Amino acid sequence: MKIYRAAVLIDGGFLRVLAKKAKKNYDPDFIEKFAHGCRATDESIFRVLYYDCALYQGTVRLPVSGTSHTFTASDAWLHVLSHKDLFAVRRGVLKFRGFKPKRTPVAAATLTDADFEPVFEQKGVDMRIGLDIAAYSDSRAVERIILVSADTDCVPALKYGRKAGLQTVVVSPSGATVPPELTAHADFNRVVKLP
Repeated sequence: MKIYRAAVLIDGGFLRVLAKKAKKNYDPDFIEKFAHGCRATDESIFRVLYYDCALYQGTVRLPVSGTSHTFTASDAWLHVLSHKDLFAVRRGVLKFRGFKPKRTPVAAATLTDADFEPVFEQKGVDMRIGLDIAAYSDSRAVERIILVSADTDCVPALKYGRKAGLQTVVVSPSGATVPPELTAHADFNRVVKLP
């Protein structure tokens, strides 16, 4: 039986949301188990590329009181993950985009800071995924790309990989809905259970 060299590319923001919904402990060991669970019997993992951002760190003004609030976080877990066998961490940037009401409609007369939640946006992850797919397509270091994402911005990269001769696999973790725009540009669609 032929064994295909495969790179597993994981959009951490996507996987984290699914793990949280399933009440799983999202840590480097969970991520490692999930990544290895994406491999089929006819594949060997060449590398696992994990794309994510450290939690936001910075000071912002709260929406009602106007007082300062400082977000603090550690990125130590990303360092731990980057030291696991076959893993490489690709970091995007997390941007603060303001606050939104936790509930609607909003009763303006009684609002407090507790009625709002911060809004963050992950930047640069889909671009890094696309660049890595293009690099693997050109270098031919792998024969299959296994993508764990629901980001349709990855479609052009998947098309590029297929045109270059790579086989593409789109993973649907249990409990996830992957857009048909992604699965339409994959050679294989694979359901993988969360560990």
